[in-house]
Amino acid sequence: MLPFRSGPLSFHSPQISRVFFSPFSIRSRSPKISRVSKERMYGFEAMTFNIHGGYLEAIVRGHRAGLLTAADYNNLCQCETLDDIKMHLSATEYGPYLQNEPSPLHTTTIVEKCTLKLVDEYKHMLCQATEPLSTFLEYITYGHMIDNVVLIVTGTLHERDVQELLEKCHPLGMFDSIATLAVAQNMRELYRLVLVDTPLAPYFSECITSEDLDDMNIEIMRNTLYKAYLEDFYKFCQKLGGATAEIMSDLLAFEADRRAVNITINSIGTELTRDDRRKLYSSFGLLYPYGHEELAVCEDVDQVRGVLEKYPPYQSIFAKLSYGESQMLDKAFYEEEVKRLCLSFEQQFHYGVFFAYVRLREQEIRNLMWISECVAQNQKSRVHDSVVFIF
Repeated sequence: MLPFRSGPLSFHSPQISRVFFSPFSIRSRSPKISRVSKERMYGFEAMTFNIHGGYLEAIVRGHRAGLLTAADYNNLCQCETLDDIKMHLSATEYGPYLQNEPSPLHTTTIVEKCTLKLVDEYKHMLCQATEPLSTFLEYITYGHMIDNVVLIVTGTLHERDVQELLEKCHPLGMFDSIATLAVAQNMRELYRLVLVDTPLAPYFSECITSEDLDDMNIEIMRNTLYKAYLEDFYKFCQKLGGATAEIMSDLLAFEADRRAVNITINSIGTELTRDDRRKLYSSFGLLYPYGHEELAVCEDVDQVRGVLEKYPPYQSIFAKLSYGESQMLDKAFYEEEVKRLCLSFEQQFHYGVFFAYVRLREQEIRNLMWISECVAQNQKSRVHDSVVFIF
C-alpha cells in the first residue's frame, strides 16, 4: 500500500514510478536481455511490426485473396480443352500472363506462366523487404535452390546439355552463379563452385564432401541438404521470436515430419540401413525423437501407419485412408498442410504469412498442372484425384 499523499502527482514521483513502471526501465537493470526477447516477453511486436512489415503483410494478404476458390476448381474440372482452361483463368489474376499465348496450348506453358506470376510477386516483396524479413524471404527459396543444384549435379554426372538443365530449374531457386555450376568438368570442380558461389555453401560444407558427390545417391544428397536447410530455417525463426517463431515452428515441424515419413516409405526395400535412414531425419518436429526411432525400423507401410497413429495430429490423416492406400498419402499430407497454412493468416504481426502464401500458390500451381494434364490426356475421370482445394 502506497502512503497517501495529497496534491497532484507527476510521473516522476517515486510513488508513480513504483506502480507505473515501464519495461524500458528494466533494460538498465537487465542489459543481457536481447531486444527480440523483450519484444517476445512484452508483446512489443504488435506495436512495432507495421513500421517495416505492415505494407508487405497487407500486400501478401491481398495476394492471398486472389487464390482460386472451390468454385473456380469445379469450373476448371469441367473444361474440355486447354484453351477452355485458359479462358477461365483469364478472369483470374493469371489472365495477364496467359492472354498472349497462342493456341494450341501445352500444360508446360500454363504451368510456366502461372509460376512466373508467383516469381514476380515474390521478387516484388523481396525488393521491398528490410531485415530480418528479407532474410526470411530468402530462406523460403532455399528448398528450390537445393532441387536446382541437385539437378545440375545429376546432369553433370550424365553429361547433359547445360541449357537444357537450366531450363528445367525452378525460377525461385535460381541464383547468379547457377550457370557456372552447369559448366563444371567434374565433381570436384562442381563442389568447389558450390562452396564458393552459392547460398547453400554452409549446408554442403557441413554435410557433404567432394568424394560424396561421386558415390552418394542423388536422393540421399537431396535429403541431407534438406535436413540441414530445415534445421537452419527453424533456428532462424526461433531467433525471431514472437508469433513468427510460434507459427513457423508448427509449419516447419510438419514439413520435417512429412519428409521423415516419405524418406521411410521410399527407403523400404532398399539398401539404406536403419542408421542411414535415421541420419536423414531432421532433429525437430512432433515425431522427434521417439517417432524417429520407430520409423527407422519400419519395414512396410502398415508399420509406418502404426507409428503415426500414436500422434493425434497425424492419426486424423490416416483415418481418411484405407489400408493399402499409401498412394493417396501425399494428397492427405497436402490437405493437412493447406489447413495449417490457411490458419496462419488468422494471426497478424508475423512473417509466417509470407511462407504460407508461397506454399499455397505452389499448391495451386500443382492443382492447375494436374487438371491440365488430365484434360490434355483425356483422363477427366481422374481430374479430382490430386486436386487439393484451398478454400
